[in-house]
Order: sequence, then C-alpha cells, then structure tokens
Amino acid sequence: MFGEPVAHLWTRCLPVLLPLLLLSCACQMSAADVPWSCPQRCDCRLETQEVNCSQKSLSSVPEGFASDVKRLDLSSNRLKTLSRRQFYGLSKLQELDLSNNVLSMIEVEAFQGLQSLRALKLRGNRLKIIPVGVFSGLSNLRSLDVSENEILVFLDYTFRDMGNLQQLNAGENDLVFISQRAFWGLPSLQELNVDRSNLTSLPVEALSQLSGLVRLRLRRLTVGPALPSNAFHRLRQLRSLKILHWPSLDTVGASSLLGLNLTTLAISSCNLSAVPYAAMRHLVYLRYLDLSYNPITTILGNQLTELVRLQELHLVGGGLMRIEPAAFRGLAHFRLLNVSSNRLVTLEESAFHSVGNLQTLRLDRNPLACDCRLLWVARRRVRLDFDGRQPACLVPERVRGRRIGDFSEGELPVVFTCRQAYIPDRRPQEVSVEEGSTALFECRADGYPAPGITWLSTQQTMLTSMGRIRVLSNGSLEVRYAQVQDSGTYMCLATNAAGNDSIFVKLQVQGFPRNRTAPYYPESAVGGHGGSWSTTDYPPPPSANTSTQVTNPYPFDAKTLVIATTMGFLSFLSSVAICFVFMFFWSQSKGQIKHTATIDFVPRSSMGGGGGDGDAGRFTMKLI
Repeated sequence: MFGEPVAHLWTRCLPVLLPLLLLSCACQMSAADVPWSCPQRCDCRLETQEVNCSQKSLSSVPEGFASDVKRLDLSSNRLKTLSRRQFYGLSKLQELDLSNNVLSMIEVEAFQGLQSLRALKLRGNRLKIIPVGVFSGLSNLRSLDVSENEILVFLDYTFRDMGNLQQLNAGENDLVFISQRAFWGLPSLQELNVDRSNLTSLPVEALSQLSGLVRLRLRRLTVGPALPSNAFHRLRQLRSLKILHWPSLDTVGASSLLGLNLTTLAISSCNLSAVPYAAMRHLVYLRYLDLSYNPITTILGNQLTELVRLQELHLVGGGLMRIEPAAFRGLAHFRLLNVSSNRLVTLEESAFHSVGNLQTLRLDRNPLACDCRLLWVARRRVRLDFDGRQPACLVPERVRGRRIGDFSEGELPVVFTCRQAYIPDRRPQEVSVEEGSTALFECRADGYPAPGITWLSTQQTMLTSMGRIRVLSNGSLEVRYAQVQDSGTYMCLATNAAGNDSIFVKLQVQGFPRNRTAPYYPESAVGGHGGSWSTTDYPPPPSANTSTQVTNPYPFDAKTLVIATTMGFLSFLSSVAICFVFMFFWSQSKGQIKHTATIDFVPRSSMGGGGGDGDAGRFTMKLI
C-alpha cells in the first residue's frame, strides 16, 4: 500500500544523501586507514602521540618518526653518540628520554630544532664533559637530568641557552670543578641537585649566579670540615636547603647561612656535635629542621626562641642524651618532634612552649625511664600521634618493654612516680682551716630519679667543677688554697623531678700573721680557670703581698759581661770587613780610582804631653 510512495521518495533523496555518505567514508579512512609513521622495533601510540623504543638494543637513533610525536623514549639501549641535529624535524617533541645508554659523546647542536622540548633525560650514561653549545636550541626546556654520568667539569656557559630551565639534576657525577660561570644564563632555575662529587671546595661563586634558585640539595660531599661564610649570600629566593651525607662537616659558622630566608633546612648525616644555634638565629621563617644522624648530645634551653615559625624538628639517631627545660620555649607553632633512636632517658614537659600544640611525638628506640617525668606523655597517649611506633619503658624493671600506650588509666599513678630528693646526712658541717689549706664538704642525696647536686657560694652563685673552689664528681665541695675571703656559708642543693632538699655548711679560714710569709697560690688556680691543682705542684714562694724583696746590686755577672763584650767586638770587626769589601768592588768598577790609601794618625804621648810636635804616624794600605 505504501510501497510505491516510499520507493519514489527514496529515488528523489538518493542524489542528496550519496555525497554525504561518501564524505563520511573518506573521513573515516583518513583517520583509521592512513598509517602514522612509526620506526621499526618501536611501539607507537597514536592517541597519546608517544613512541616507545626503550630496551630495543638500538645502537643508533632510528629514523622515520612522525613529525608530530610528543614523547620519545630511547632509554636502556646502546646509543653511543648523538650527531648534530640528531632530532631535527621533531618540532613538537615535548619529552625525550635517553637514560641508561652508553652515550659518551654529544655533538654541538645535537638537540637543535627541538624548540618545544620540555624535559630531557640523560641520566645513567658515560658523559665525561658537556661541550658548550650542546644544549643550543632548547630555550623552552624546563627539566634536565644529567645525573649518574662521569662528568668531570662544568665549563663556563654550559647551560647559557636554557633561560627557562627550572630543574637541574647534576648528581652522582665525578665533578672536580664547577666554573664560576657554569650556571650563567639560568635565571629561572628553581631546583638544583649536586650529589656525590669530587669537588675540593663548595662552588660558592657558581651558585651565586642562580638568583632565582628555590631548592638546593647537596648530598654526599667531601669538600671540607666547615661550611664557608656567606656560602649562599646571593640566593635570596632560596627556601629549601638540604645538606646530606657530608661526613666531614663539623662546623656551621654564624655567617654561613646569612642572607637566606629558608623554610626548610636539613643538615643530616654530618659530623655536627652541637645544634648550630648562631647560624640559624635569623631564620625566622624556618618551619622544618632536620639535624638527624649527627653526634649531637644536647638540645640547650632558650636557644631556639627566635625560630618563631618552627613546626617540625627531626633529630634521629644522633646520640641525643638530654633535652633541657625550655628547649622549645617560644615555639607556639611547634607540632612535631622526632627524636627516635637516641639515648634519651626522659623528656620533660617543661621543654615545650605548650604541649597542647604538639601533635606528633617520636620517642621510640630510646632507653626511657617511665617515671613522673614522662607522666605527661602517658596521659596524652590517646591524643598524641606516635606515628605507629609507640615508645616503650626500659626502667623500672617491673614494666620493662611495655609500651606507654598499653598502660591503663589506673596504672599511671602507680608506675609513673618519683621520690623527692632527700639529703639523709644532715649533721652540721663546720670546718676551720688555716689559710692555704684545703677544706672538703660532703653532700650525698637519695631519691628517684637520682638527684642532681648543686653548690652555691657565699654570694649565692653556682659553683662548677672548674677552678679553685670546685664541685667533685661525687657531689662534694672542695676548697683548695683556702683564703680568708672564702669564709662563709655554702649551700648544697639536691634536686630531681619530684622536689629538692638542701643543707648549709660553714667555712672559717684563719689568716696568717702579717710577719709570716703568705702561701703562694697559682694564678690559674685562684681564678676559676684551669684544671686540677695540688700542693705538690707549686712550692709556696713568698707572696706578692709581702714587703720583703731581694735585690742584686750588680745586674750582670762576670760571665755575662765577657759574652756581651765578645759579641760586640765581633760585630765591630764584621762591620769593618763589610766596608772594605764594598770599597774594593766599588773601586774595581771605577778606572781612575787610586788603588792605595794612606791613613795618618797621631799617637798619644805616654807622658800625657801634647803630641803636636811629634811626627805623625802613617800607614799605607794598598787595595788589590
């Protein structure tokens, strides 16, 4: 019924639809059936415009790449050389990987024509030198990796045509020298890695060319024991400095980091014996500090107060034995402390500005004493993040090996306890000695943890283990070469985390009568300096205070006079001889100079008369 009208309609529409069908087929053939140029032995992906020629045992760069390829991987082959304009024509190439080949020679302008290249990898080859001009034409390159080669030197202007380069990895080479202008022409460089080299000194002048540098990593260096003064003084934009595995580095001077506004500083696996407080004092924007694997034993109190923005401190494996009270005072943003794998016995709450800000604490692998000093950690064991490694107790014996997080709330007041410091022997100690003698006072205390002993002088100043009045290792006080002004009352103070106790002792020194010779005190022993002294070390000569003084009427003895006369006579003869020699040579150079000289003299009369009428004596000397 509808057959004839439909057939008629199809006949009329066919001339219009046929051109459209043919155009559609032609488009599909051009996209699917026309081949995309791909070299043999390589894998090509048209949808991503990538060519993968990795691990194909290629000894030369293949030909036949499509002109619009964007990523080319030639890594892990046997390429030895790159010729001039090796990749010319790949104007749209953005990434080129030549890593892990055996490249030993790259000709000048080898990468000419790659104006769109963003990343170039030459890692793991056998390059010993990079000729100036190799990177010509790579004005848009952002990332360059030349690590793990055998490069010996960076010449002047090696990277001058790479004005947009942002990242340069030059680590794991055999660098012995970096020229002062090697990094010239890299105003946009933000990250530089110089790892493991044979440099004899830090390339301070070369680094000063990188005014835009943001991140600098120096790893596995052997350039000397100290970080030079003003080593990074022109790197105003530097924010991250990492100095890693520099075994001989034991000194970071006060001016080594001047001019920097760092937010991240890492000086790890070096030989620092103390935290470089003076060098870091001006780093008020510092947030991350890593001093791990240095032989640092103590973090002093009130020395980090100027690092007001510090948030993290890592000091792992450093032999740390003590963190003093107020060590982190003023650090209101401090939230992470990692001191694992050290020799800490405890960590007191007084070390922190506010433990309420602390979020992560790593105390594991330390010989911790679970007593009242760590009670604050135990009470915060639920809120504190131990990073999956909870600290464990070493003492007391009954809880050895137990993790702090495993204690119940009821066990805390029983386990984490201390006994107040107590001095059991409270008998009065009053010692009376003569001037020049030695006085000794004892002070022993009990308590848990073991109390510390402090002695205060008669002026209420703290005494130390040095000087004439000193504190012995057993807590006793020794007064050597006692003087009258040493008389008075001294205080022994025993303290621990639970409390303190004190006793007083009295010293009376009897002076000598004025007509007696006062004992002699060594100058270094009287002052508070020097080491141990004993009465046998210095005999008691007359004191400087006595008026008796022995004088010698003759300042020189006969032997001294004879020696002085002989030396004067010899000096006179030598002067005369020099004069005659000079006259001889001078006369030889003058043709009209007489070679004789007459010397007249008038002898003195033996009777004291005037010898004016006598004949004058005459000597004649001839110069030969």
